[in-house]
Amino acid sequence: MRLPRVALALLTTAAVGAACGGNAGNEPGGGGSGAGSGGVGAGGPSNSGPASSSSGDIFGGDGGDLNLGGNSPTGGDGGTGAGQACATQTATTELQPVYLAFAFDVSGSMGANNEPWHDRTLKWDPIVAATKQFFADPESEGLTASLTFFPSGRNTCSTRSYERPDVAMTPLPSEDFADAIDEITPETDDDWRMGTPTAFVVGGTFSFIEERRAENPGKYVIVLVTDGYPQLCNNENSINAVVARVETALESNVSTYVIGVANPDVEDAPDNVSNLHDIAAAGGTGDAFVIDTGDPDATAAAFNAAIDQIRGSAISCTLPIPAAPDGRTFDKQRVRVTYTSGTNPPTTLDYDQECEAESAWRYDNPQNPTQIVLCDSTCGKVQADPAASLGVDFTCEDVIQIPL
Repeated sequence: MRLPRVALALLTTAAVGAACGGNAGNEPGGGGSGAGSGGVGAGGPSNSGPASSSSGDIFGGDGGDLNLGGNSPTGGDGGTGAGQACATQTATTELQPVYLAFAFDVSGSMGANNEPWHDRTLKWDPIVAATKQFFADPESEGLTASLTFFPSGRNTCSTRSYERPDVAMTPLPSEDFADAIDEITPETDDDWRMGTPTAFVVGGTFSFIEERRAENPGKYVIVLVTDGYPQLCNNENSINAVVARVETALESNVSTYVIGVANPDVEDAPDNVSNLHDIAAAGGTGDAFVIDTGDPDATAAAFNAAIDQIRGSAISCTLPIPAAPDGRTFDKQRVRVTYTSGTNPPTTLDYDQECEAESAWRYDNPQNPTQIVLCDSTCGKVQADPAASLGVDFTCEDVIQIPL
């Protein structure tokens, strides 16, 4: 799914001199910033709806006379003073950027063929095909991803070995990932790397994220793709050690998704993915996505479905409030947020700082807001809708009440 589009219309108050018909004194002006546009519009006083033009004219409207001195039917004084009018300016912003840091298991159990359940044609080949498809998919546009292979070719049990990804953070879609996967794919069964140093790749990936996030803020998540429990590196690489590192990442708002590649259903094949649910739960993402193997086509389809779900749920639901044009300011009580699906008419979302309403949004800090945050129910709807569009209007009237 593509990232939802976001359009913001910023309505500000522009001062108008006496020569434009306003009073020279300090009386409350009739052309105020009430629900109408202070008489701005085509040929007459405004109606009760907020101004909506973004045509570039500082006073909005589609032409006609500027009735700046007359009384607006619903304007009141609007707090604008003499000879002032509510004018439309356009500012833009985007949802907080999303960065996916992939940690990809390239150990022998993924396809070394040294056990019946290490069958390359059932595990590595379909998983790799689906992974390449995700990175090259035009529907991934708007996301940025990195790719780290583990175990490393050297110093397997060292966090530092995984602090620099094999593919740096790259805007999607990109063919760089397929090239890197092709390069690391073993030519023979004897070329596979051994061991699954999960704790160390999680630790190294989180260190990479922390360093990068300092210069490139946004929403970062770890996507762990593996076919089994941590192996080698002694107790420093136990499930509990992995859980501890994932919990540390979550404390810094970095979630961890887990895609577990199950062994095929063959005789004596061990359970290799059950404990991966503990990692996903500690990472704040519920259960691991468990991909059954045995039918390559079904495996690829299941992996694609898991990636699609991660791609959707990883979309940020935080919108930075843009700076007002020309140094102007906005009133935090004069904000309207709308949601549109495809060509359907827009729906106004409720402001609810406690997020108790079904379709609502809130401020990050109601007293000094810098971001608009979609509440969970609204966020889920937006994430699941590839045709989602959000609108944020800074209006000419008080439309919400900020709690004290």
